[in-house]
Amino acid sequence: MSTPNYLIDTNIFIGLEDPKEVSANLAALLKLTGRHNVGVFVHEAAVDDIERDKDVARRKISRSKLDKFQRIAKVRGLKKETLAASFGPLPKPNDLVDATLLHSLDIGVADFLVTEDRGLHERARRHASHLVERILYAADAVSLLKSTYEPVNVPLRYVEEVEAHSISPTDPIFESLRDGYPGFDTWWREKCVKPMRKCWVVVDDGPELAGLVVRKDETQEDTDARLPGRKILKICTFKVRPEKRGVKLGELLLKQVMWFAQSNQYDLVYLTTYREQATLIDLLQYYGFVISYEKPDGELVLEKMMSSKPLQPDGDRTPFEAARENYPRFRVDDSVSAYTIPIRAAFHDILFPDLAQQRQIDLFSPSMPRRAGNTIRKVYLCRAPALIKDPGAVLIFYKGKSDEQPSQAVTAVGIFEDMTLASSAEELRRLAGGRSVYSDAQLRSFAASSTHPVKVINFLLASYLEPAVKLPNLMSIGAFSGHPPQSIARLAPSKLRAVLKSGHLGFVS
Repeated sequence: MSTPNYLIDTNIFIGLEDPKEVSANLAALLKLTGRHNVGVFVHEAAVDDIERDKDVARRKISRSKLDKFQRIAKVRGLKKETLAASFGPLPKPNDLVDATLLHSLDIGVADFLVTEDRGLHERARRHASHLVERILYAADAVSLLKSTYEPVNVPLRYVEEVEAHSISPTDPIFESLRDGYPGFDTWWREKCVKPMRKCWVVVDDGPELAGLVVRKDETQEDTDARLPGRKILKICTFKVRPEKRGVKLGELLLKQVMWFAQSNQYDLVYLTTYREQATLIDLLQYYGFVISYEKPDGELVLEKMMSSKPLQPDGDRTPFEAARENYPRFRVDDSVSAYTIPIRAAFHDILFPDLAQQRQIDLFSPSMPRRAGNTIRKVYLCRAPALIKDPGAVLIFYKGKSDEQPSQAVTAVGIFEDMTLASSAEELRRLAGGRSVYSDAQLRSFAASSTHPVKVINFLLASYLEPAVKLPNLMSIGAFSGHPPQSIARLAPSKLRAVLKSGHLGFVS
């Protein structure tokens, strides 16, 4: 299995090579790739971006910087019309560069593309969805590299509930908040510290916070929200430290917000932000938040309706689209397929680290490989003979016999997105993409080949069942007959509903 090639976009290249201070995650990107002999490339199309710079002196310096990186050459004879057919309209020169970068991913010259360009991420979602998981923000690229090559040294990110007064006011996460909000210290002291407002925090690899969410309960009579709802959850602050920005950490915090709102029967969740927070807005809209209005100062109000009622079919919207937009609710009617996925205990704890026993995830224990795997978008690898073809199908994960509880129980529920086959270790790495929680050694151990391909199953983590539904209960409700399945198996809709009710999933009737 050869090492992967990372293609860096111009914005990453400039960020790395500008004389200004280099952010921690960009520096880490080069450090990790160098340490593990991972190829870092710029594309010759990047020269086109540089040549458009009207500052002659700066253009000359930028050209010289290109020599520090390996280059990916342009494909001879590749026409703009061909790129547009695959990657959407290309009205501007920089659109053509973006499409050229995507083409390099598509033909396998590069394994991953690292870019901070929101438009490029969006272009891939609209026109090349099969490439989305291989296009990474810098922070996510660092996370993936650590996960793949340095699992022992990667702290498990988890969300902790704390009170505002327990957070140090000198924590670096507050620096940019102070810059953007002159009255921040007064607001924090009077509105958060004194009332001991509840917060969620994420600690990464030290005592400092990597992420922070401050929440507040509101009513219909006292809120900035406009959508209907009696019980309202306002997210006053949703902050990821600048050098940690990407999709994974924001998604981890958002999962906490939405699971909390769902389990506590809120009618509405909302927050406010500005258009400059493009990555956050993208993430919120992907999971069903809508911009309800814009305040006079340009601040956007994004709202999401919540419900404890069963999710019903809705026109042409597929079960997967319905689940994504109404996350964490999903459809469980008779027209939606369901499958049981048995998973060995060791891989269960890798895929669902926040279900591992506390002694296993003790952050002070150096013995357990830790990976930031407790986000929403996940990938499961297996060789089960079954083929799942229907996006939106419900997946229930059955943990096999284990020395640690829960043992022999359904623990987690996912929503199937897609399944592909990997016929080589390199293809497996690409298909697992940014969702991967597997180390390089684990990916190699699958020994994917054309005669023994590995199934790559992408899914959304929808819920953990609390309590987990154990084997005796599964047998008594008829979910399993005789013995637990040894491979992926279909599950009748009525049996699925029985399992979910036993796990106290509130919106299943």
